[in-house]
Amino acid sequence: MKVAFLGATKGMGRALARSLAERGDSLCLLGRHLDDVERSAADLRARGAGGPVACVHCDLEQPESFGPAIASATKALGGLDAVVVTAGIFATQDELEADPALAERLLRVNFSNTVLFCEAAKKALLEAGGGTLCVFSSVAGERGRKPVILYGAAKAGLSQYLEGLDHKHRADGLRVVTVKPGFVKTSMTAGLEPPPFAGEPDEVADRVLSAIDRGAPVVYAPAPWRLVMAVIRALPRAVMRRVDF
Repeated sequence: MKVAFLGATKGMGRALARSLAERGDSLCLLGRHLDDVERSAADLRARGAGGPVACVHCDLEQPESFGPAIASATKALGGLDAVVVTAGIFATQDELEADPALAERLLRVNFSNTVLFCEAAKKALLEAGGGTLCVFSSVAGERGRKPVILYGAAKAGLSQYLEGLDHKHRADGLRVVTVKPGFVKTSMTAGLEPPPFAGEPDEVADRVLSAIDRGAPVVYAPAPWRLVMAVIRALPRAVMRRVDF
């Protein structure tokens, strides 16, 4: 595949980019800091990337960069089969409540700007005749929970948007894959107490790669989180008020 990838420099995104490159897919890495993007591209090449690896500037905080970045990626790859979005920001509920500016930034980047990027990606893929749009949301968006009220709200909105895209455009050839990771041990979660079923980036990458190939509309990673979230969604509201997860 020819893949434009926003967020390949860290954690789960880096692991997924390595998996795609190692099997021979062509990648164009998008990111706000080109030095970091170039280092990630060099890492993929050193690991024996089977296809070319290009780099293009794209800042998730600057919507005006989205269209040109996707156009540049399409040109660099000689076409476009898939767009992967793993970029985003995280902060704890306490941090967000203490810093309204940080809260506004997180809500804007993780929801509205990610949606705008996906709109640009959707347009490019549909113009090419179809393709795959794979976007990382989160299990935090499955239900309102005390520790992730604001972060979860942004991810809930993103998941709803992606489901709507799937309903509207699957018949047009656009395959939307919504990834809902649970707790994964990355720099984003450093310092937080890992719960049961905490996963590793490589484990998530394997599941997501399989979902991309199958065109699965939703994938939970690690796998036990599908059951965990089914239980949490079923809990009465009175119980959710008393627990702290």
